[in-house]
Amino acid sequence: MATLKEVQTKIVSVKKTKQITKAMNMVATSRLRGAQTTMEAFRPYAEKFSEVLGNIADKAGDDASPLLTPREEVNKINIVLMTSDRGLCGGFNFNLIEAAEKLMNEKVSQGIDVSFTNFGKKGRDWCRNNKQQINKEYLNVVGGKFGFNVASTSGQELIDGFLDGTYDEVYVVFANFQGMAAQPPVVKQLLPIPVIETAEADTDDTSYIAEHIIEPSPDELLNEMLPKNIFIQIYNGLLETSTSEHAARMKAMDNATKACNDMIDNLTLAYNKARQAAITMELMDIVGGAEALKG
Repeated sequence: MATLKEVQTKIVSVKKTKQITKAMNMVATSRLRGAQTTMEAFRPYAEKFSEVLGNIADKAGDDASPLLTPREEVNKINIVLMTSDRGLCGGFNFNLIEAAEKLMNEKVSQGIDVSFTNFGKKGRDWCRNNKQQINKEYLNVVGGKFGFNVASTSGQELIDGFLDGTYDEVYVVFANFQGMAAQPPVVKQLLPIPVIETAEADTDDTSYIAEHIIEPSPDELLNEMLPKNIFIQIYNGLLETSTSEHAARMKAMDNATKACNDMIDNLTLAYNKARQAAITMELMDIVGGAEALKG
């Protein structure tokens, strides 16, 4: 049985750990508010952009842009893996890496070469440990403050690689923020750009279907808008992943704080039992000594 000093030392240690987890929970909560506000403000823009782009794509020719044309034979793909730079966020990074690994294994089984573009140290470290080819890495982006220029720079490099034949398809793996309890990984094809579905009109006769007046021609406008769509998809993925990371860390630190409380309760109970046993032993020694003196 542990001595009183040992139990007391453990209680002090757990209390200090609780202070750290509680502070990290508060920091994650504060950062989550800002990230969630930015993400929710950008979502309507991304959705409307895709809607307008789908409307224009319907009017353009089948060969309006090489970014829309699938390759006859796919030999090389690139996976954009978005993870966090730091840990202590539960299974957040594990789920993202697992989704990317599943996609990689599926493509490798088809004889396709796979390379990675990493956002975040956790995904980068996994690629290094598993000896995967890394084309580009962007660190200290997810979870912090970043601008649209990060998405446009990385997106343009992906577009250039697709056009010059470095890879035939590009996929992105990011976390979709659905709430505090759910941030599931999402695998989405970036290049070639899949068919963009326009919003379905309501069956009600009073519904309004937007008709866009296009100047210049749909083909020319599409060539300008398609690269921007790639940038928007990457930026939206970064916002979703960043918000999801803060939510996952907040939940993990909350669970850790509750675990510390449970440990403190159990250790306090053990301390009281040890103290009671020590007092009982002292009383027995006193009684035994008194009886000996009487004898």
